[in-house]
Amino acid sequence: MSDPYSVLGVSRTASDADIRKAFRKLAKKHHPDLNPGDKAAEAKFKEITQANDILSDKEKRRRFDAGEIDATGADVPPRGFYRDQAGGPGGFKYQRGGGHESFVDMGDVFSQMFGQRGGQRGGRGFGFGGERPGFDEDGFDMGGMPVTYTLTVPFLVGARGGKQRVNLPDGRTLDIDVPEGTSDGTTLRLKGQGMPGAKGKPAGDAYVEVRVQPHPFFEPRDNDIHVELPVTVTEAVLGGKVKVPTVGGAVMLNVPAGSNTGSSLRLKGRGLLDRKSGQRGDQYVKLKIVLPDKPDDKLKAFLESWEEGKALDPRASMEQFT
Repeated sequence: MSDPYSVLGVSRTASDADIRKAFRKLAKKHHPDLNPGDKAAEAKFKEITQANDILSDKEKRRRFDAGEIDATGADVPPRGFYRDQAGGPGGFKYQRGGGHESFVDMGDVFSQMFGQRGGQRGGRGFGFGGERPGFDEDGFDMGGMPVTYTLTVPFLVGARGGKQRVNLPDGRTLDIDVPEGTSDGTTLRLKGQGMPGAKGKPAGDAYVEVRVQPHPFFEPRDNDIHVELPVTVTEAVLGGKVKVPTVGGAVMLNVPAGSNTGSSLRLKGRGLLDRKSGQRGDQYVKLKIVLPDKPDDKLKAFLESWEEGKALDPRASMEQFT
């Protein structure tokens, strides 16, 4: 994958706001919903989403800049990693010491920890007699180890909930129920879906960190949703009902007559679900007047004859700051 800074078109010193602005601009241009059937746009959207996932997370950005992870977010093995992890003969393991490589008998270390040597086996190393859960007759025997995964979901899946499929390293697939109101960074626990246990012991759990992709126009702030809604001059001046997208589906909104760019309207209960309280946030709609790409002759003629409009100075309030 390409360098995430290059993908978003920002410098390495770019601020969080610059990165967010660059991503949202590119997301609006390449989002699959706005480019149906365009495979190139879909691939580009995935690329800019991955780049944003790295650069919008302070810790991931720090690790990428330090060379600890690559552009996909995968760990970059440190120098000497593969030799350090290699096993030696007879159950030994390499260890570095004073610049020289040596062997450590891991079996001996565990024997000392859990009392497997010199007649201590009956006590299981903790001073208890009999069988202890998680141990077998040969010493320490834990259940399966936990595993962690990262799952990236579209914004609306996190907001509305839904099923997402995860491919596991062992070839299995899991259909995960993403709860409604899942926010970025939420961790889901999948009981018994980790590494298998030894000798009949239970499998460990899987922990899935959910990363929620940004949306082209829905901007979450806590449990509220903010969206900028384009309206025509006619709708703003005369007022009327307009269709507004929400995370739960489109609704009709009454635009008061005489509205202006920047006017904010609230849709109560149309925000995100708070999973702890069960309450739903609101959606705030900020109006933006949009002119036709090519104003017709009647509109131009009206504006040329509109004397009150010529007398209006919308920048007058700025003079006190200059």
